[in-house]
Amino acid sequence: MASSKDVLDGHSKHENRSSNDASKLIYPSAAAKSPHNSLETFVGYAERTGLDPRSTVYVGTRYEYQVAAALSRYGFHLVRVGGAGDYGTDLLGTWTPPTTGTALRLLVQCKGGAQRVGPNLVRELEGAFASAPPGWRGTGGGSDGGNANANVMGLLVGQRPATKGVRDSLGRSRWPMGYACCDAEGRVMQLMWNHRAADGGLGDLDVVTRRSHGDRGEQSEVVLVRQGKVLPFC
Repeated sequence: MASSKDVLDGHSKHENRSSNDASKLIYPSAAAKSPHNSLETFVGYAERTGLDPRSTVYVGTRYEYQVAAALSRYGFHLVRVGGAGDYGTDLLGTWTPPTTGTALRLLVQCKGGAQRVGPNLVRELEGAFASAPPGWRGTGGGSDGGNANANVMGLLVGQRPATKGVRDSLGRSRWPMGYACCDAEGRVMQLMWNHRAADGGLGDLDVVTRRSHGDRGEQSEVVLVRQGKVLPFC
């Protein structure tokens, strides 16, 4: 597992790949038909329709938008597609790591609230690669049918740090995969990926925890580091 100074086996060499034209990706129609497309619009929709804030729909949807907003600070561009026919994913999008300039296509599953994130969810995310919509399908080796050079990565997100079982499962996976811990306040507390993802261009990128003091006491969140330099938030 690479990043957060939690590397299993050091850095991996980067293999150059053709650039993906992320702007041409077609997202599932359900995303365009949704009555909300951000945390702010969802909260407004929930208030208008009387959606119970304690319901699983409210908690899950709110967390998905929180995750999308939190990861956007690191350069992730994510669209919520969760719901009926969601191909087993909650968010789809892209991330262009500063180490490559090439867009990774992302399949993201979010597990908010009290949901336990175990190795079984890593296997579930592996299945999402095959059932993903066109443009986000992978074969574990970077091939994507008509998008033969597509570089697809799966990301599992939970409110608690990855357990040893999750880290081990990610490390064994043949798919480019990672894990992020995003707390209830929308702070990214952990971000890591396996060596398959490192081989896809993330091998020169590190993740470290930065701590600061404010009105709420000590705060911490992860930052991306390249060649010893902290990368600014987007």
